Amino acid sequence: MRWIQRYRISTFVRSALWLVPLLSMGLALLLTPLLRQLDQAMGWTLFGFGLDGTRALLAMLAASMLSLLVFMLSALLIAVQVASAQLTPRVIAATFLRDRSVKFTIGLVVFTFMLSVGVLGRTEGSVLQLSTAICILASITSIAMFLFLVDYALKALRPVSVVASVAVEGFKVVEDVYPHLVGAEVDRRRSTLASKSGPADRTIQHEGNSAVLIAGDFRWLSAAGVAARGLIELVPRVGEFIAVGEPLFHLRGGAVGLEDRSLRAALAFGQERTLEQDPMFAFRILVDIAAKALSPAINDPTTAVLAIDQIHRLLRAVGKRHLDTEAMLDESGTLGVAFHTPDWEDYVILAVSEIRQYGSGSFQVVRRLRAMLENLMASLPADRRPPLEVQLRMLARSVERDFPDPEDRESAAFADPQGLGHVE
Repeated sequence: MRWIQRYRISTFVRSALWLVPLLSMGLALLLTPLLRQLDQAMGWTLFGFGLDGTRALLAMLAASMLSLLVFMLSALLIAVQVASAQLTPRVIAATFLRDRSVKFTIGLVVFTFMLSVGVLGRTEGSVLQLSTAICILASITSIAMFLFLVDYALKALRPVSVVASVAVEGFKVVEDVYPHLVGAEVDRRRSTLASKSGPADRTIQHEGNSAVLIAGDFRWLSAAGVAARGLIELVPRVGEFIAVGEPLFHLRGGAVGLEDRSLRAALAFGQERTLEQDPMFAFRILVDIAAKALSPAINDPTTAVLAIDQIHRLLRAVGKRHLDTEAMLDESGTLGVAFHTPDWEDYVILAVSEIRQYGSGSFQVVRRLRAMLENLMASLPADRRPPLEVQLRMLARSVERDFPDPEDRESAAFADPQGLGHVE
């Protein structure tokens, strides 16, 4: 199975909220007759359940689990709507839809409901002692998990938890997309080889539906390009929207003979960006959270500072890695595929520009941004300084423009890692 096929399957499994409850239903339907056979074979009377009481109990459990399921789903929908309105809608797909605790709790409640209904339907002339006891235990566990989910959701929906979870995913994709730290010889060689690509001999255009490029099987593309004794260049960057008819691949040399269908099958498209191979999307989510927090309707600069904290960490991680990974070589050092990735200036502009624009009148934001920029200039290699210096000068001009009072201007020009926590 190719990587892109595994990727599509894993993405579907992780993002499908209904899959775990559906499997829970199947498990309950499969387990019910097995428990009945075990009950009849064991002939247990240890629990002492009576026929009428058992039927009433099972009916009550089934009804209560169904009510709990409806209430739980309604509460989750409201919580997600509030979080998306206060933070950004992009956190829904990036965090909540993939949360295992939410899926497991919903699946457990569905399992308990289906098991109670199944056991109730088989409780006729005699009581299924073991099955009834398992239904009671599953109901108690479902209630306990629901209480846990309430506590978990209240903590997970806090801005500090959301930005931290996005940053964790961002660190993973940064390490995956940029595996080498600054100074690795292999990266400089890749950049040099990628810059030697000439004009395209054949161009493959995008077909089907206009969509966002969310992932690519670059190892397979590299092997295909090497085997064909040519070069495959992927035109759009991961995370870019591509319309029907726009260039998708530029083929050179022997790669012109490769089948269009095989090359297109190496790419995954979707309606929105994902974090798997798109490190800039983590920055995009955090910047959106900060920008919405700085809007006049919300006016929450502290949340913006929390987002800047995580942006600071991510920028430092990106700045310490080689970003010239626009080609992939096989084991013999032969170039087979070239693709485009963001450079350091792209990351700095995305991370700072909009927050500086929307938060130019906030003491917390401008002081925290200055602290971030000065810290990165001091801790990263010298070749990372120019874009940071540009943003620092623009920040200084914003302070001069938006703080007419001299005392305010002096306070706003102070670098403060907490926003408003240090005294100059």
